[in-house]
Amino acid sequence: MSPRDDIPQLRRGQDGEGSVQVHQDADARIEGAKVFSVYGKGGIGKSTTSSNLSAAFAKMGKRVLQIGCDPKHDSTFTLTGRLQPTVIDILKEVDFHAEELRPEDFVTEGWGGVHCVEAGGPPAGTGCGGYVVGQTVKLLKQHHLLEDTDVVIFDVLGDVVCGGFAAPLQHADRAVIVTANDFDSIYAMNRIIAAVQAKSANYKVRLAGCIANRSRETDEVDRYCARVGFDRIAHMPDVDAIRRSRLKKKTLFEMDDEDDIIACRAEYLRLAETLWRGTEPLAPAPMEDRDIFEMLGFD
Repeated sequence: MSPRDDIPQLRRGQDGEGSVQVHQDADARIEGAKVFSVYGKGGIGKSTTSSNLSAAFAKMGKRVLQIGCDPKHDSTFTLTGRLQPTVIDILKEVDFHAEELRPEDFVTEGWGGVHCVEAGGPPAGTGCGGYVVGQTVKLLKQHHLLEDTDVVIFDVLGDVVCGGFAAPLQHADRAVIVTANDFDSIYAMNRIIAAVQAKSANYKVRLAGCIANRSRETDEVDRYCARVGFDRIAHMPDVDAIRRSRLKKKTLFEMDDEDDIIACRAEYLRLAETLWRGTEPLAPAPMEDRDIFEMLGFD
C-alpha cells in the first residue's frame, strides 16, 4: 500500500470558514480513554509540559499514552531517555504494510510505564501531518493498544495551521494551551482558541484552559483570560530545574528532590487531578488581532 492509498476524503466547509480538512475515519475514534491535546506557540514548552503531565498521571496510577505529533520526534525523550523512531519512518521501512509491525516496533515504555509514540511527519513540503496522526491512531487501534489506556496526551507541533495541527482535535476531549506571560505567546493562544472553537462545532473537543509556563508572573495571561472568558488552570514558574531536567533527559519526577522541583511536581499533580476530574467546557470569544495588539502591545 502506498501512503496515498489510505488518505481519508477531504471535507470542505464543515470545520470552519474555508476549511479543507482530512476527515476522521469513524473507525479511528478513541474510546474509553480521556484524551487531551496540548497546544501552544512553538518553543513554549509543550513537550516538557506533556511529558511531566504524563508522568503525573502515571503517579496517580493511570495508564498513559503520549503521542508526539512533530517531525522532530522529541516529545517523549524525557520519558524514555532517548529519541525514538517515528511511526511514519517505521511504516516506510515495511512499505506501509502495517500488518508486518509489532507494538514494540513503534511504542516505547517510558518512566512510570507511560507508553510513548512519536508519530513524526512527512518531509517538509511533501505531505499532510494530519495523515500521519490518523495512521498512528489507526495503528494503535489495530494492535489494541488503546483498550488498556486511561489517558491519551497528544503533544502537538506549534505554529502550524494545516491538518497536522488540527487532526488531534478530532480525537480530543479537551484542548490545553501552553503560554507564557508575554505578547507573542498570548497572541498565539488567541489564534489557537479560534481554531479549537471552529473544530468544536463538529467534534467533541472543548477548551479546558491554559497553563502559564516559564513565567514568574501571570498578570498578562490573567488579564487576557478575564477579557475573553478563559481560565488559567496551572502555573509553572521560570525555574532552572525544568531546563536541567531536559538536559538530563528526565522528567521532574525522576530528578533529585529540591524545593523548586518538589513545588513543580506538586503543580503538575494538581493539574493532572484537575483534568482527570473534568473541567468545564470553555467557550471563550477570541479577540480580533487589532484588539489584542492594543490590549497587550502598550502599557
